[in-house]
Amino acid sequence: MAVKRKTTKKKAPAKRKTAAKKTTTKKATAKKTTTKRKTATTRKTTARKTTTRKTTAKRKTAAKKAPAVLTLKHIAADIAEEFELPKKQAEEILSEFIETIGANLKRGQKIRISGLGILQVRHRAARWGRNPATGERIRIKASKKVAFRVAKDLKERVL
Repeated sequence: MAVKRKTTKKKAPAKRKTAAKKTTTKKATAKKTTTKRKTATTRKTTARKTTTRKTTAKRKTAAKKAPAVLTLKHIAADIAEEFELPKKQAEEILSEFIETIGANLKRGQKIRISGLGILQVRHRAARWGRNPATGERIRIKASKKVAFRVAKDLKERVL
């Protein structure tokens, strides 16, 4: 026996109405657009307020935990607390330490701080380069740079 299939008739597309178009006054359309704008702006401002409240709460808790970037003053404060020294004295010690490192690097000496790493001045030879804007070939002068090689102990501690 064959199964009967139901056939569906396709509907003809609806005819366009050429009747009178809806006419609205300028005032009515202006009112509609202003109410839409107001609701959109109020939504945005409420969204902004909620996000700012959350971020300020996060900032306050982050400030209590630890600073994002550890500066020389933070390190000096930690040392002063550890060794029961005045903060000013700890800052002076650290600044003198950095000046000593700078003076020795200027003389061309290699500085090895156990547990931290090695600081040394490396010479960069003169070379040819390209101006990225014009593509013109330019000469780059010889220069010096301070290089730092991390100590094995510090690498293992961090990684």
